Amino acid sequence: MSQYNDNSKRAAALKYDPNKNNSPVVIASGAGYIADKVVKIAEETGVPVYKDDSLAVLLSQLDMGSEIPEELFSAIVDIYIYFLNFKLPKDGAENE
Repeated sequence: MSQYNDNSKRAAALKYDPNKNNSPVVIASGAGYIADKVVKIAEETGVPVYKDDSLAVLLSQLDMGSEIPEELFSAIVDIYIYFLNFKLPKDGAENE
């Protein structure tokens, strides 16, 4: 049996539905192995991944299903702007 001890890596997934929520909601988060799975599922399903370790730590501390707090709005706006300009790479390379 192998062990996975890299709990320093964190990831969080957000969803925003303006008809249901005032701000984006945490729909998945975790550390180590779970963080890897969140990122892998996003990549496999064509969801762009934004990498910010500090923000991932903050978001992964929120309860599942909770809206992000107002203090993080500026950072989340930066992510949404990034995604508005995101184009899927043709050769599988990451968007830079």
